[in-house]
Amino acid sequence: MKSNRPLITFASMHADIVDLRQFYHSDLGRIAEQSIAMALSSLWVRLPQERLVGLGYVVPFLDRFQPDTERTFAFMPAGQGAVNWPVGALSTTALIFDEELPLPDSSIDRVLMVHSLEFAESPRETLKELWRVLAPGGRLVIVVPNRRGVWARMEHTPFGSGRPYSRGQLTSLLRETNFTPGATAEALFFPPSKLRTMMRLRSVFDRVGRTLWPAFSGVIIVEAQKRLYQGLPVAARASRRVFVPVLAPHGVPTTRSR
Repeated sequence: MKSNRPLITFASMHADIVDLRQFYHSDLGRIAEQSIAMALSSLWVRLPQERLVGLGYVVPFLDRFQPDTERTFAFMPAGQGAVNWPVGALSTTALIFDEELPLPDSSIDRVLMVHSLEFAESPRETLKELWRVLAPGGRLVIVVPNRRGVWARMEHTPFGSGRPYSRGQLTSLLRETNFTPGATAEALFFPPSKLRTMMRLRSVFDRVGRTLWPAFSGVIIVEAQKRLYQGLPVAARASRRVFVPVLAPHGVPTTRSR
């Protein structure tokens, strides 16, 4: 009998910030972003005076949702790297360790995870930390590669790295960490091909795929809410990470004192 529990092996290293930016500036990345954003919009309930955190590499999607929020933060894992966001305004980017977010309890209304959970060293600890910072009834929206999809098998996109999930694995993980899974969506029914002919057929693949092969989408999107009727044990712990700031680019020669 097969188990729906997520694999407990460590995920691979985070996708690099340079590779992520390059992908989303490519033709394939732009249509992938449009497909995912459309699916997100189908389950994105507007919240008044919303405080939103994007965790992972969420910049292409925060640009769409940020205008309706009271404030928005872009949290980027240290293993990935960070870029300033938003462009042309005061930066709201923070370089973080996803098991120890620099936020007080119950301070955020919604968290959007993209290119994040599949790279987490301990997915359960990451989700417990998100439970802590979410306000009562707060919403968590997760975008992860679908383990049944073609995109998870192709390494020329960020969705081919890290640990992909099935819908059952993701639902079990959310319930174990005190979230109530809710609305779901799928995206990326077209193949991750760089051929212009294939990209022009994207809308056809999406339309047919939603009808004929929804289980084989490139990504799974799940919304969940913070459950309030059960507590999570909290234990004091020392950080397992030490961040060393880099004050100069690598390769800058240094002089030794004599």
